[in-house]
Amino acid sequence: MSGAGLGWGKLIVLGEHAVVYGRPALAAALARGVRATATAAERSELEVPAWNARVTASREAPETRRGALSRALDAILSTYGGARPNVRIVADVELPAGGGLGCSAALGVAIVRAIDAHLGVARSDADVAAASLAWERVFHGNPSGVDSAVAARGGVFVFRRGDPEPEIEPVTPRARMLFVIGDSAEPSATKAMVAAVARHRERVPDKVDKVLDGMAALVQNARIAVMAGDLPQLGKLMDLGQALLNTLLVSTARLEEMCAAARHAGALGAKLTGAGGGGCMIALARDPEDAERIAHAIRSLGREAFIAEAGAS
Repeated sequence: MSGAGLGWGKLIVLGEHAVVYGRPALAAALARGVRATATAAERSELEVPAWNARVTASREAPETRRGALSRALDAILSTYGGARPNVRIVADVELPAGGGLGCSAALGVAIVRAIDAHLGVARSDADVAAASLAWERVFHGNPSGVDSAVAARGGVFVFRRGDPEPEIEPVTPRARMLFVIGDSAEPSATKAMVAAVARHRERVPDKVDKVLDGMAALVQNARIAVMAGDLPQLGKLMDLGQALLNTLLVSTARLEEMCAAARHAGALGAKLTGAGGGGCMIALARDPEDAERIAHAIRSLGREAFIAEAGAS
């Protein structure tokens, strides 16, 4: 019996990096992600046609991109204990890798769901997210869990890291949230950027903690704006969030150029999303017509851009 699974992509609207240190983040599922299928096989393997990648599960795989896929697949299969299956996974990826859109988490969640469906296992979104963290740890070391939570749950929510369980507060948007996502074509390594912020915090802890507290305040105000349908206010908060991220030294000249072009084209707000150091930026649009103008402005810089609604479920 074959099984199918879906994992949503994600936007961190506000609060990236701060969420690593126990502050809240406002996250939203992206209306695109990863779909995977699982079928019985003699040995467990993963194929990702979009990346021209095909690997066999192995915890001894080398420290390469394909090796990480191999070790991550093995980590997921190990969560099944004595019932560890032999499966062939084929994944259809609709997100740029290393773009800050939760591609790895969406892939991990889709794989867990596909294997569960293949085995006839039923579990909650929270349990799926928890299982997929075995995959995320291979790529990100000490992930906050927000990407996996979004990939599994969908929707919009305020996320706060917790032990043993994260705190998740669903948020119901009053207005449609349409974003333009621009890809800087600079791959970003979450693990490396989180480590860079940690080193910065070791050097100037008081300064960095004030920035993180400021991000937490923006998240709480953004929550109110989303629930009220106040998109202009949300856009202003996004711009403030980008300014704070700049103080953490995680933006790049290319991301700044794309954000500026988006604002000039009418975006209500624009910022990087995810760990930074490259990856993607997001721009909030008033309506589909504005979204097209913003996307055109980003493409005029020679960058790829697409339009997607946030809050998919």
